[in-house]
Parts: sequence; C-alpha cells; structure tokens
Amino acid sequence: MKIKIDKKNVVNLKNWFSNYLTNFKSDNSELQRNIKLKEDHTRRVVKEILDIGKALELNSNELYLAEIIALLHDIGRFEQYARYKTFVDSKSEDHAELGVKILKKDDVLNEFNESIKSLIFRAILYHNRATLPEHETEICLFFTKLLRDADKLDIWRVVTDYYHQKNGIRNGAIELDLPDTPGFSEEVYQDLMNKRIVDIRHVKNLNDFKLLQIGWIFDINFDITMQTIKSRRYLEMIRDVLPKSEKIQIIFENISKTVWGI
Repeated sequence: MKIKIDKKNVVNLKNWFSNYLTNFKSDNSELQRNIKLKEDHTRRVVKEILDIGKALELNSNELYLAEIIALLHDIGRFEQYARYKTFVDSKSEDHAELGVKILKKDDVLNEFNESIKSLIFRAILYHNRATLPEHETEICLFFTKLLRDADKLDIWRVVTDYYHQKNGIRNGAIELDLPDTPGFSEEVYQDLMNKRIVDIRHVKNLNDFKLLQIGWIFDINFDITMQTIKSRRYLEMIRDVLPKSEKIQIIFENISKTVWGI
C-alpha cells in the first residue's frame, strides 16, 4: 500500500479538531475539566507517536499518517463524556466506535482515498481493544501498534501525575468511578502472574485499576517505548501508590524478570 499524505492534510485536520472541540464549551466546570483532559491527552499522544515514529526512522508520509491517527484516535471521548458524563465504555458506548461514527458522519477524511480512510478507521477501532485482530494487514497492525504504544505512554503520564498530586482532589472520570477500597482482586493478581493484560471484568476497585495499568507493560510493541517507560519510571510510580504487600512485591519481581531481565 502506497502512503501519500501532504502536510496540508494534517493542518486541515488539526483545524477541524480545534473547531470540533468548540462544540463542547460549557459553563459546567467538571465537563470542561474532563474535555480539556482529553484534548491535552490527544495532543500529547500526537507528540509521543511522532517521537516513536522518528526513532523508527519512518518517512514523512508515514509520520503524517501516524500523526493523523493519533489526532483522531479519541475523538469519540468528547461526545461520550458530554452525553454520558463518563469515560467508562461499558457504562456508555465504545468510544472508538463512536469516534469512527462521528468521522464518517461528518466526512472528515474526504481528502483521502478509500484505502487510507479505511486504515485510519481500523487503527482507531482497534486502539482500545484487549487484543489485536489476527486477520489484518501488516501495515494496519503496525500503525495500530504505534498508536497503542503512544496512547499508553501518555495515559501513564496522566495517571502517575494524578496519583502523586498533592491537593488530594479526586476525579471520578480518571478513576472510572471505582471505589478506593483496601486490597485488590485475586483475579487481577492471577492475570499479572500469568503475564497477561488484566481483564477489565476483574477490576473491582482503584487498586485493581492501578494494577491493570501496570499490566499494560505486557502489551508494548517497540523497544523505544520500553526504554521510555523505564526512563520515566512509570511502573515504579504506580507501585508507590499501591498497598505494601507480599503479593504486590511478587508482581513487580515477576515483571522485572520478564520485561527488564533483572
């Protein structure tokens, strides 16, 4: 598949994105805070995906495509929060599917040919799935993996900043409205000990959610992403806000051996 994208296409989509967000201006401070949260997240994911792409020596067309996918990957989040007041897909609707519906309804990608449009839609649809489809093109999987790595890097940034904030103000949108109760689920522990992504159905409280975020390390696709995670100490920062227990220690020892070889 030949990728041909002009910088003008990227500029036009950035302008559309900024204009689209004006639909969600409100006097409601909580709504504005969480819309801004996702806007800032999107802009940082764009930077993360470009950093990874440059490290992988992608050409300009490939970098433009990566930038577009990152810019649009969470477009459904704004409508989702405005409509349902939650970022929990299971309590509202799948934000990736909603995003693709919005892009198609507004014909946002009309500048591109059908193959490029389809690739962008599929990468967005796959970015929040537990696992990637087996029967998919190599190029689509590559750009989806780029997006998933960049997305995780910034979500780790958001949650670690949040967990270590000093003001103690809680945000249910970040915590997925989970209770901050003691302990954690045995099912979550078993998922991590078996070196697999935590099943969201096993998440019962905030500690489980933090452990789920730890488990994302088993779904990283590129060495440069691994190096960034290690240098930014994201996993250690989450460990610092988890209970001090033997099982938590075992989880981290297991991850250190598996991922870092130490």
